[in-house]
Amino acid sequence: MGTNDQKHSLPRGLRLVALAGAAALTLTAGLATPLDPAPQQARAADDGKKVLTVAVAQSVDSLSPFLAVRLLSTSIHRLMYEYLTNYDPKDNHAIPGLATKWEPSPDKLTWTYTIRSNSAWSDGQQATAEDAAWTFNKMMTDTGAATANGSYVGNFRKVTAPSPTKLVIELKKPQATMAALDVPIVPKHVWEKVSDFSEFNNDKTFPVVGNGPFVLSGYKADSYVRLKANKSFWRGSPKFDELVFRYYKDQDAAVSALRKGEVSFVAGSPSLTPAQAESLKGADDIQVNDAPGRRFYALATNPGAKAKNGKKFGDGHPSLLDQRVRHALFRAVDREAIIDKVFRGHAVEGEGYIPPRFQDYFWKPSASQKLAYDPAEAARLLDQAGYKKNGDGKRVGKDGKPITYRVLCHATDPNDKAVGKYLQEWWGKLGIGVRLNCLDNVTDPWLAGKYDLAFDGWSVNPDPDFVLSIHTCGALPATPEETGATDNFICDKKYDELYARQLAEYDPAKRADIVKQMESRLYDLGYMNVMAYPNAVEAFRTDQIKSITTMPAKAGNIYGQDGYWSWWSAVPADSGGSSDNASSTGVVVGIVAGVVVLAGLGAFAAMRRRATAEERE
Repeated sequence: MGTNDQKHSLPRGLRLVALAGAAALTLTAGLATPLDPAPQQARAADDGKKVLTVAVAQSVDSLSPFLAVRLLSTSIHRLMYEYLTNYDPKDNHAIPGLATKWEPSPDKLTWTYTIRSNSAWSDGQQATAEDAAWTFNKMMTDTGAATANGSYVGNFRKVTAPSPTKLVIELKKPQATMAALDVPIVPKHVWEKVSDFSEFNNDKTFPVVGNGPFVLSGYKADSYVRLKANKSFWRGSPKFDELVFRYYKDQDAAVSALRKGEVSFVAGSPSLTPAQAESLKGADDIQVNDAPGRRFYALATNPGAKAKNGKKFGDGHPSLLDQRVRHALFRAVDREAIIDKVFRGHAVEGEGYIPPRFQDYFWKPSASQKLAYDPAEAARLLDQAGYKKNGDGKRVGKDGKPITYRVLCHATDPNDKAVGKYLQEWWGKLGIGVRLNCLDNVTDPWLAGKYDLAFDGWSVNPDPDFVLSIHTCGALPATPEETGATDNFICDKKYDELYARQLAEYDPAKRADIVKQMESRLYDLGYMNVMAYPNAVEAFRTDQIKSITTMPAKAGNIYGQDGYWSWWSAVPADSGGSSDNASSTGVVVGIVAGVVVLAGLGAFAAMRRRATAEERE
């Protein structure tokens, strides 16, 4: 259901991910006007403010960091609120955020974080350890507050703030993600007034109090999000005075706006199509960034939606409960054709659940395990499962009716529609019908379990715990009426056992091996068919942005980073002088000034190594 780092076949969040590299991508860019009902040429605002406008094809699901899961929303929260730690834009290792250092006890069951004393909320109050303790405790005790990120605190026993600069987290058992808690820390004095976290969307009163590089100053649903530079941000104020995310339902319209100079940057949904990228190459004052990505693009099956209380709901086709049927469908998907004809080479063939950009965790099935394209084998599996053709050449279900699968797709994603057409062709040859259900909002039918298959995609974080957690039984909703953290209702005991083992394993190599076992298990279950790892394809105006940081620095993405580096570092084209301090090198210099302490864990801080350019989205 997701697209985190994180688009999601559902609006579940692609949680941003970035990897490693070295060197900055230098662009050029100037100014965009504040959002106006009538698009205008991007320029300096009448009051002289420098405004950077980003065209996006995804709308906000919630401005509450306790509820949001879509990539756009979680990206905005990284700009609004500090996390305990951040990721180095060069190589993704853990670096200081709100915490300047962190140390585990000898048994690694107690973690002590030193909270910086120079971070202030935008209303002038000091950000303290009490804010962090309150944030985590609220998530631990309120199911509404645990909606988006509850998996991070499920193993917490106790969280306290002995002093304004000291945060202590006690665990039930070891947890390897303590330097990668991707949870926005919110101001207690503001959020303690919220009565219902499951309903509060944080979108009525502006400016919203935060302590990140930008302050949320305005919002209109399905239209725009406006943020202003936080002049007192501890790492330094952004170079642009305002940052505007403008929503375009039609991605071609967003590309046209870039051509006209009405926006400075286009991210796509979350990437531009190959045709759109090709149309922009060579255009005056426009540069296309095509880099390996952190996302996977998949097809998910409905495994029989159910809640933690055991109650089943939804109306997924019963044939999909048979593993042989799921394998047959995936055997009839030509991944090479999808890479060549849909992505036109701007992607690599999908295999395991985690993209090759994250080499430590990247897994490939063995030759005997791989569900390779083999229509004849697909037909054999369907026959074996008892779903044979009738006189009209149609496969029929146990009820004697021809099988037609409903496939959820995003109306704003051209790739979904293109791949959907191929599915109709490929599965049609097997005698199975396909009805594409392309919607602006796929959330409602997805959460209700009213689908057979759905296009799915998530952005993977440098630490993969989150995207692994969304397939555990613990992520299921408590009841059919509630919303859980699950992606598509997978619940498998063996997978859960592996998940618990990797979470408690501090040795990086051993943990990576367990994660690969989890990927192998997911692959064999057949509920998720990863078809591709798309490139991050985006474009910007070089007459509006002088320089900006990619992540990773060498061949990395700009939009949807695990951090705030791109928009925080962006330098207006008319700023004059050198832009060195906004380059990737400048960012890294500002970062390594903080010392990260991981006593007893050694290399754990260096989480991921960079993958080659042709391996990523």
